[in-house]
Amino acid sequence: MDLLCRAYSTASDEDDDGEQSEHPPPAPPPPFKRAKCDLPNPSPKPVHVYRPSSSPNLPTEAPIPGRYISKRERAALASAPKVHDPKSPPPFNSLPVLGSLSDSDLPYNILTTLRHRIKGGAQTAQTPQTLSIALNGHNKSVNTVQWSRTHAHLLASAGMDHTICIWNVWSRDQKKARVLNFHKAAVKDVKWSQQGLFVLSCGYDCVSRLVDVENGIEVQVFNEDQIVEVVDFHPHNFNLFLSGGSKGLLKLWDIRSGKVVHEYVRSLGPILDVEFTVDGKHLITSSDVSKSNLSENSIIVWDVSRQIPLSNQVYTEAYTCPAIRCHPSEPYFIAQSNGNYIAIFSSRPPFRLDKYKRYESHGVSGFPIKCNYSSDGEIVVSGSSDGCIYFYNANTSELLRKIKAYEQACIDAVFHPVMSNVVATCSWNGEVSVFN
Repeated sequence: MDLLCRAYSTASDEDDDGEQSEHPPPAPPPPFKRAKCDLPNPSPKPVHVYRPSSSPNLPTEAPIPGRYISKRERAALASAPKVHDPKSPPPFNSLPVLGSLSDSDLPYNILTTLRHRIKGGAQTAQTPQTLSIALNGHNKSVNTVQWSRTHAHLLASAGMDHTICIWNVWSRDQKKARVLNFHKAAVKDVKWSQQGLFVLSCGYDCVSRLVDVENGIEVQVFNEDQIVEVVDFHPHNFNLFLSGGSKGLLKLWDIRSGKVVHEYVRSLGPILDVEFTVDGKHLITSSDVSKSNLSENSIIVWDVSRQIPLSNQVYTEAYTCPAIRCHPSEPYFIAQSNGNYIAIFSSRPPFRLDKYKRYESHGVSGFPIKCNYSSDGEIVVSGSSDGCIYFYNANTSELLRKIKAYEQACIDAVFHPVMSNVVATCSWNGEVSVFN
């Protein structure tokens, strides 16, 4: 009986009775501990722990990649306002889209003409007859217009109102496709790149800017310590471009690195225009030398790779030349002179002036009047201070046609690269027009 009582008795009974068991139960084993690795001078690693801030909607730390995130934490992250990190690069500012850049909404006859002539090449140039399209978008004078060679239905115009307008000229809907307002001051020049829908521009804010037209994004900025008057792409390497400015500095830039690869040093006045020769081996510059009275430096031909002037006595008359253009196939170039004529020069050494032929019916009168060749080089077109467009036979210098375009000075006139009877123009009072 005593044995049965002892077998079924509990610990509480034993405590109450004040008796202790003869064989106490074994103690539980100690908890398993992982062996420590004896490392010399171990450095403590920071442990990232999510700690909610005083605001329930704004976590103090970003979640660690790969860490489990609870539903409550995910909800807090989703509702938290996004705060810009000052160390991160600023986001691109894309511009609003005004119209289409596509040629899908062009009239059928224009579209077929563009596609047919792009395949077959430009035809013989013809002088346009009348105003076809008026493009209104600038509120100050327009310095230049340029057609895109890769997208021949698009036209760019640069104005003193700090903007560049991209026009879908024959669009049935909105003709003003983009307005690029990245410049902080007047825009002096704009050039289309042959690599996609990009334009390169420069101006009084001492900057050249490369802009993606399609996305409305400024891709690259090239800063200088001078007003940048003119830019020009290399004819065979579109990663290179030349810039000239108010301090007489000429720089050849590489877009890929964003750096200057060549500098052309000479005591020059403000650069008025630059132009690569067709083969890309030489460049021609025009500068304002009125302050120094060194008229022989007004036009200089440079060796691109050696960075040296080949001739500095090309034009010795006491006039500045606001524009220079090379013939598309023949070895000569023309220069718009403030003497109210266009001079003709050989683009081969010794770069002589043609003393027996010039184009002289229009006026310049101090305006930055530009001139251009047609695609086949048969016609020279020029703006004029009297608001007219002048067309000359390139071979005989005969005046072919004169069209009254504006009340104020016609600053630029340029032939379409494909449609040989189309000319785009701009004026000192901010008008842009297309003649057909």
